[in-house]
Amino acid sequence: MRKKALIIQYEDLEQKKKDFKDKTTVLVGGCFDLIHFGHLKFLEAAKKQGDYLIVALESDEFIKKNKRKISVHQQSERAEILSSLDMIDLVVLLPLFRSNDEYFELVKTVSPSIIAVTEGDSQLENKRKQAEKIGASVKEVVTNLKDFSTRNIAKVFNL
Repeated sequence: MRKKALIIQYEDLEQKKKDFKDKTTVLVGGCFDLIHFGHLKFLEAAKKQGDYLIVALESDEFIKKNKRKISVHQQSERAEILSSLDMIDLVVLLPLFRSNDEYFELVKTVSPSIIAVTEGDSQLENKRKQAEKIGASVKEVVTNLKDFSTRNIAKVFNL
């Protein structure tokens, strides 16, 4: 049986770098509030880009502020769900970042080979700039499956 992915606080990321510094590391980020088929396909495709997949998991405050909704699952619960997926190696619990500079610090610390995104990612330009600064690449690994969104699922169930 596979071991669950490790879940760590953002502050502990620097200490964990030794576990993945010699690997082809792929970084993804998101809320992953209601895990759905689109998330699964995205994470599978991201993992195929390298051999160590790190998920930067947004905070509950981020969801409330930027998605303008209350999360269905708390960050710790979302992390537990993600950690049980075979393709994920590490889940990093993010605090509420307030600027692109804070995200760039995350990218610098992880120093991924690849930042995997979904086609049409709203932060694509920022991610490209960050990747370029550290010699990484950004890859669109899946098309956006619009029917499979947390927002659409929430509508169906009146969440």
